[in-house]
Formats: sequence, structure tokens, C-alpha cells
Amino acid sequence: MSSGVQITKAPRRWFLTTDHRTIGIAYLLLSLIAVAVGTMLSIFMRIHIVAPNLKLPLWGVVPPEGYLALVTMHGTLMVFFVLTTAPVNGFASLVLPAQIGARRMALPLLNAVSLWLTVVSFGVLISAFFVGGGAPISGWTNYPPLSAIAAAGPGQAAGMDLWLASIGIFCLASVLSAINLLTTVISKRCEGMTAMRMPLTVWAWLVTAVLILFAFSVLFAAVVLLLSDRHLATSFFVPPGEVIDGLVLDRTHPHASGSPMLWLHLFWFFGHPEVYIAILPAMGLTSSLLANFTRRPVFSYRFMVATTLAIGFFGLLVWGHHMFVSGMNPYAGTAFALTTMAIAIPSSAKMLGWMAMLSRGRDSRVTPLPTPMLFTLGFLSFFIAGGLTGPILAQPVLDAYLHNTYFVVAHFHLIMAMAGMFSLFAAVYYWFPLMTGRMMNERLGKWHFWLSLVGAYATFFPMHFAGLAGQPRHYAQLTGSTSMLNSLLPLQTGITHSALFLATAQLLFLINLVWSVRRGEPAGANPWRATTLEWAPDNIQYRVNRGPYEYRFHTNSADFVLQCAEEAEQE
Repeated sequence: MSSGVQITKAPRRWFLTTDHRTIGIAYLLLSLIAVAVGTMLSIFMRIHIVAPNLKLPLWGVVPPEGYLALVTMHGTLMVFFVLTTAPVNGFASLVLPAQIGARRMALPLLNAVSLWLTVVSFGVLISAFFVGGGAPISGWTNYPPLSAIAAAGPGQAAGMDLWLASIGIFCLASVLSAINLLTTVISKRCEGMTAMRMPLTVWAWLVTAVLILFAFSVLFAAVVLLLSDRHLATSFFVPPGEVIDGLVLDRTHPHASGSPMLWLHLFWFFGHPEVYIAILPAMGLTSSLLANFTRRPVFSYRFMVATTLAIGFFGLLVWGHHMFVSGMNPYAGTAFALTTMAIAIPSSAKMLGWMAMLSRGRDSRVTPLPTPMLFTLGFLSFFIAGGLTGPILAQPVLDAYLHNTYFVVAHFHLIMAMAGMFSLFAAVYYWFPLMTGRMMNERLGKWHFWLSLVGAYATFFPMHFAGLAGQPRHYAQLTGSTSMLNSLLPLQTGITHSALFLATAQLLFLINLVWSVRRGEPAGANPWRATTLEWAPDNIQYRVNRGPYEYRFHTNSADFVLQCAEEAEQE
């Protein structure tokens, strides 16, 4: 691994490969395409809000339903194909086997099948733009009854079917991938790699795989039931007497006794664990990188493992806080408010552990701070900024006003989108030598970090004020003589300018990526002086003799010991 992944240039090998490192890179390339498309859609949305009559490239003047299609596809691409695919399937396939001393995944063929199912799922989703009526318009949550009825609007016919087919395939791919990850961690660990010697990234991927098994299995069932409602005249989600365009739907498409509440329960049982599916790998990476770049052991390794397990457990119990205004029983709302507050305990404890590591490592840290460390600190800042508004939204009384406003958009874009993306950037800069044998350019990396940090806060923090002022999300237009939201147009204009600045800053990352693949400085065997096995030489029989983060700081020197180093080398 230390000399970089040997990637074949033969296209046929890419299609037939079962090599986990090549598959990991393929996942990351797919996510790169998805994030590029998703970002372009978000820019179209931002421009349309402040200039609704402007003709956009490839799109023209966007009608209100076209804006909703942009919202739906942007959210779906970012949540599924970026924030789920890259941190879990991408980096786990690339790094996890090496970190536990295995030569490959336990089920390499299954890994390849999962990859190609994900690619098919992406293709099916994108094809929704090109069918009659276009892409679906009911948001990435696709609440019934509008998502269950083809006549509900443009995009709710073939486009909605393609969305459901895409997500069904994605669920299947994710469950297969999770089974592979669990099997690999349980059965392929090398000699000496006990549970309490696994890197925290491995613990994070392990808990994430369990969450995927539960969450995506339920979402798959929900998708099948919704397709059944749409085409087999069943009635899981559509209540009787539904009226579309002034007509009682029962006359043309009978539904006996369904309830949209059932979809809300099933969807959010997936939807909230999805936050932790995206963030838990980032937490594991953060612990590892803080240890590496402060040259100090992780603060209370067992404590960090326990908080990871607790976050995973509570993550399955909090879905109801998305449903406070749905008509849910108030006592159930209180119960979900309490579990949501409870999950803040292990999250805050983990944050305190990271703060302790930074405090203890202030004298020993690597200086100047390398780019992966900067993006890790950026992750921490977004995790705190976004996390502070979580307890506010966990209160049913406050959520009744803020629900579905821009306040919610600001909250989840800070804690999930930006925190997730900054951890992905940290992972790319940190593990780039494993993929190419070269380092990424540090100067470009630092410019990328600082411009992205400023752009992200300038874009998403002001959305809190739009939400407090009562601006609902998913509104295509603020202007007009009858609109009460005209006064918010200057604020939204500033947000749009910041979004354009943030998107432009990402060109530095792409330039750095392309330039460094061919011209980056050769990385050497272990460029970050790390302790975990992905940096160990390829040509040895792995046997782990120690914990994952043995850094030893002395007054004038810093040292590290690989997990597979012999006991005699400790002294």
C-alpha cells in the first residue's frame, strides 16, 4: 500500500476487477461526479431564487415545478451518492482491509457487485431528467400522497418511478456492502488485531455498517410499498378521499385506508440514522488524524469506542423528532425529544475528548498544520456550529415554528453537508499517497481550505436568520406583489453570492487533484509518520503487537510506532 495503488489503465480490468483498492477509487470517482452534478443543481437553485426570470444554461427559465425538481435531485444526489457512498463504500473499500491487516475484503465479488449496482442506481436516477414530465418534485423525502399519485404534478409519473427504482437499487447495494464490511472486520483481522486494537476508523465503519443494515432495509421496504401503491392499487400510504385537481381520487384510483404517517415513520427510521452513517466515519477519521498530527495517543481509546457505540444505538431511536408537526401523539413527541437530547451526550463527550487531545498536543503538534489537519479542524467547527441548533429543533414547541424553514436547512447543511464534506476532503488529502504514491500540493490545499471555510459559513450561517424570519424551504420565488418574503431578498442574494464563491473555491481542489496525480511530490512509505497498518510495508506478514495510536512525545522530539512493530522496538 505504501507505494500507492497500482491502478490498471485497461478499461476491461476496471469493469471486472474485484480488487478492493480499485473498487474504493471507483466509488470515490462516482461520488466526485455526483457532487459536481449536485453542486451545479444547487447553484441553479440559488440563482433562480434571486433571479427567477433568468434563463439558465441547459434549462432556460425555471418554472416552479422545475425548481422543486432541482431540490429533489440535489438532495438525493448529495445524501445518497456523496455523503453515503464516499465515506462508507469508498474509503472503507480503499483502506479498511489494510487497517486490519487483511489483504482483501472477505467477499470481493460482492464488493464489485455492490459497486456496479450503485453505478446503475446513479444512472437510473439521472435518467429521470430526460423522461416525460422530468424529475420528481416532492423533495428527497418524497412524502405521500403526492409521491404516490402520478397525477400530482410534473415529474410524479415516470420521473417518480425512476427515483424509486434508483433508491431501491441503492438500498440493495448498500446492504450488500454493509454485509461485506461486517464480514471483513469480523473474519479477516490479522493476528493480534483484537477489538481493542482496531483503529477508531474501523470501529466507526463497523457501527455504520450495522446502521446501514437496519436503515436501508427499512427504506427498501418503504420504496417497494410505495411502488405497490402507485401501480398495484394497494393502499399503504394514500388515505381514502384524496382530492387531486378538484377530483376525488377514489373514483379513478381507489385507495381504501392508507396513511402518509406510515411513510414518515419508515422514511425517517432510515433518514435520521443516515446522518450518523455519513458522520460516524468522519468521527473515526477525526480521532485518528488528531492523534497523528498532535503526536499524542487518542484520549481514552475505550471511551471513544463507547461513544461511537452509543451514538449508533441512539441514532436508531430518534427518527420521530422529524415528525413533531405531523399530528403524532404528543406523548410520543416527548419521548422522541428525550431520546434526541440523549444522543447529544455521547456526541458532546466525543467532542470533549477531541478538545482534550488538542489541548494535550499543543506543544507536540506538527507545524505548520498540514492540509488534512486543517480540514479536520474545519469538521470540528461545523460539527459544533451545526450541533448547537440540534437541541433547539429537538424541542416540539420550538420545532412547530421552525419546522420546514430555512433554519432547518442551515442546521443540516452545517452538521451533515459541510462537516461531512470537510471530513471527506481531510480523507482525500490524508490518503491520497495511498492512491497515487504522491502528495497533494500543500499550498493549493491550504488555499482550498480557507476559501471553503469562509464560503461555507457565509452561505449557510445566514440561513438561520431567514428561517427565524419565517421563510419556508422549497419556495421557488420570493418576489411578487403579494409575497410577504420580499424583504428577505437581499439576504438571499448575499447567500447566493456566497454559494457561488464556495463553489468556485472547489476548482482549487480539482486542479490540485489533477496536478498532483502526475506531478505531486513522491510520498515515500509513511509520509504522515502514522501508526496504523495501511502505512505498513506490503511485503511483510502482519502481526499486531500494540494499540493503534502509540505516539511518544518527548521534550525535543516526537516518535511513533507502527502497530505491527516488534515488541523489542518499543524501548
